[in-house]
Amino acid sequence: MNLVETFLFAIGKAWETFLGLWPLLLLSVLVSVALKLFVDQDRVARFLRRNQRNGVVMSTALAVATPFCSCGTTAVVLGMMASTIPWAPIVAFLVASPLTSPQQMLYSAGLFGWHFALAFMAASILLGLVGGAIAGFAESRGWLANQARLVSRPETVPPTLEQTPPPGNPRVTAKIFGRETFDVSWKLLLMFFAFSFLGYFLNGLIPQEWIQNAFGAGNAFSIPFAAVLGIPFYLNTEASMPLVKAFMDSGMSAGAALAFLITGAGTSIGALTGALAIARWRVIAIVLGVLVTGAVAFGAAYDLLAPMFG
Repeated sequence: MNLVETFLFAIGKAWETFLGLWPLLLLSVLVSVALKLFVDQDRVARFLRRNQRNGVVMSTALAVATPFCSCGTTAVVLGMMASTIPWAPIVAFLVASPLTSPQQMLYSAGLFGWHFALAFMAASILLGLVGGAIAGFAESRGWLANQARLVSRPETVPPTLEQTPPPGNPRVTAKIFGRETFDVSWKLLLMFFAFSFLGYFLNGLIPQEWIQNAFGAGNAFSIPFAAVLGIPFYLNTEASMPLVKAFMDSGMSAGAALAFLITGAGTSIGALTGALAIARWRVIAIVLGVLVTGAVAFGAAYDLLAPMFG
């Protein structure tokens, strides 16, 4: 195809993809807005501090159930550290929180199907638990001493975090909900169409056999290669998922796509910046090691089990 034909092909495929998933896309927007307006980060941090006995499980559950971006993740983790809780639940939250959330699961289900979306959610939960367990073991051996960049002692915890109850969320009116829905929708649609178009446009320029050779099922190096590429090339959920979907249509295996999305989401600039704001390199090494190793393992397992999904 020449450039004009490739351009028109990419526009058509992006629109076709949108028509196939717009109901789930709309639902993901509504879920995102509802969670953003009604979930309070300070309350999440307080809840985690009150449930330290089951800290890793609670932290992982909240990480995948809340819509926090990297900045929100940092805010919650700082709240957790305010009472000097152990590293295990903090690492569990740092690993699992950037990977998925309810609205992201709906978004990925629309693009890749429910088997993929549920596998991504399961991987997020299991990696959070594994990261927390490794951090707990490392801390018990004294390997994570002095790894906090910001240390808060109980007597210096700001009153807003401990003594006074949180102010409730401002009253959500239909106008506020509508404005937030519009704001989330146009940003999501812009990212979706821009990167869906880019993916299909690149597919028209790059020979399909190249993509199949690099990322196709059955290639021993395709999943580790995709996992490593996710670290520098992942942008955000809204942009990267449509891009990956386009490459899957040209031969990228679902396992390679899963590996790319796991490492990319967990090691994006925002996620790493947030983690580095509160922790030093031993903690970061645990987070990165769990994400990269887990991405390769889950990607390989998904490709192995994919024939069972039909």
